[in-house]
Amino acid sequence: MQTKSKEQEIFYPAIGIRPIIDGRLGGIRESLEDTTMQMARSVAKLFAQQLHYPDGSAVRVVIADSTIGGVKEADNCRRKFELENVGVSLSVTPCWCYGSETMDMHPTMPKAIWGFNGTERPGAVYLAATLAAHNQFGLPAFGIYGHDVQDMGDERIPQDVSEKLLTFARAGLAVALMRGGAYLAIGSVCMGIAGSMVNAQLLQEYFGMRTEFVDSSEVLRRIEKGIFDKNEFDKAKAWVTKYCKEGEDYNRVEKRFTREKLDQDWDFVIKMTMIIRDLMQGNGHLKTIGYGEEAGGHNAIVSGFQGQRQWTDFLPNGDFAEAILNSSFDWNGIRAPLMVATENDSLNGISMLLGNLLTHTAQIFADVRTYWSADSVERVTGWRPEGVASGGFIHLINSGSATLDGTGQQEKNAVPVMKPFWEISEAEKEACLEATTWYPANTDYFRGGGFSSKFVTRGEMAVTMCRLNLVAGLGPVLQIAEGETVSLPDQVHTTLDNRTDKTWPTTWFVPRTDKNARGPFRDVYSVMAAWGANHGAICSGHIGHELIALAAMLRIPVNMHNVAPEKIMRPSTWSSFGADPEGADYRACRQFGPLYKTH
Repeated sequence: MQTKSKEQEIFYPAIGIRPIIDGRLGGIRESLEDTTMQMARSVAKLFAQQLHYPDGSAVRVVIADSTIGGVKEADNCRRKFELENVGVSLSVTPCWCYGSETMDMHPTMPKAIWGFNGTERPGAVYLAATLAAHNQFGLPAFGIYGHDVQDMGDERIPQDVSEKLLTFARAGLAVALMRGGAYLAIGSVCMGIAGSMVNAQLLQEYFGMRTEFVDSSEVLRRIEKGIFDKNEFDKAKAWVTKYCKEGEDYNRVEKRFTREKLDQDWDFVIKMTMIIRDLMQGNGHLKTIGYGEEAGGHNAIVSGFQGQRQWTDFLPNGDFAEAILNSSFDWNGIRAPLMVATENDSLNGISMLLGNLLTHTAQIFADVRTYWSADSVERVTGWRPEGVASGGFIHLINSGSATLDGTGQQEKNAVPVMKPFWEISEAEKEACLEATTWYPANTDYFRGGGFSSKFVTRGEMAVTMCRLNLVAGLGPVLQIAEGETVSLPDQVHTTLDNRTDKTWPTTWFVPRTDKNARGPFRDVYSVMAAWGANHGAICSGHIGHELIALAAMLRIPVNMHNVAPEKIMRPSTWSSFGADPEGADYRACRQFGPLYKTH
């Protein structure tokens, strides 16, 4: 069983709320004290009810000890926030206040201001004046302002304001949770895939993360030296025997392994799973068996395993380890998924991390493999796609490393979803396992054997696919495509799926398109043609607006998305970089540079 030392317990970053007030004593400030503090308490209640940390606990909200009417109180708040590990800053006010004297001056912390839309002492005036100061000082901040006028003392948070507050908070928490974590690269470059050429400077300057490098031989060393919890292995083996059903061996007869070799491979891949997890997170048990250094782990919030080809040419592949670690459950029960990138594609690993930190759900790693037009489907199968799939669809598939949550066996309101682990039932966990078959690996690809998962994602799941790409002379850019999964008639699915590899997990994806749209979202083919790499990270739900807000905080431009304009939030100063929102995004990100730039 994995255990954590006291030093490994996580002190998650809090959201700080700064209640800003008109500092003029003698009647004005006194009349506003209760109203201003109540705004802060109302937002704190909203955040505590709606937001969670990766372990499922409610987000911690810290309110300044007093309202802030001047620079001294602003500095008192700063000191408190430092002591309380505040990572996101929100200022709220119902009135005019002194902008530059009360504003948050932290150089890297995500910041927003909610200015109350009222007429008695309008917070909108402070909002506009202080956002102007943020822009002038080069400290980007988000502005939040309700659509409808409220009466002074109205404690309700309007729906439109609530949505903006939560979008900002989720994105800001993702920034704070990443900072100080590590990407763990196990192995090196996989099959010439540029995303597996891990760029430590990119991770440091844009995400505040460090990069840890471990040779793949460390996994083999720990297996051979027994550097893992042997009691946990016995427990895991019994669980795998019960829940991980093995499929038919479709390899050519001369390339099949014996039953004895397959059984050895099962033992091997279970140990791989435990060891990769221990490399990422550490495991206090290892200290008790004489491996104190190994017990610490690498503080990794995301990792990648190279696998092909140096490993997989003679050892079992990483499919089982990656699939189980990326899932929200294993032999220890239902738990938070880890983020593990196939083929050490760090850029897709970071894409998975972004979706995970915003939703706390598992993420599907997949090849963006094939666009199937309606004509092609009809030619091959005799069936013509209808409804949402009438414009064709994209086949998302990779060797069996995708999260088992991606089966779509978890539900909300009878619709398939991927849930945060604390919402998953035992029945849903078992349904995910039942929907998955583990086939002996295709030994044409994986000469060392192993096992690949096979499932088909249920249709009608709302999903968002994203991908971080790195472009010379430009830096990182983010692609986003909201859409949904679709189910095909059984025979149609089988015919199309067998043309690739029937032992790998499949998701049929239709991005949301509009024939009148400019750019790639005019049709499904154009989305596929514009996708910037061979991989994508797929998250349950439509979170494109949150990814856009998060990207702006990190100073990463979004080069492709299909999010409705009214849902998009970026810092106020972005509007100063031109009337075209996407062009302005590029110019603003270039002007401000990486969030943690060191030169």
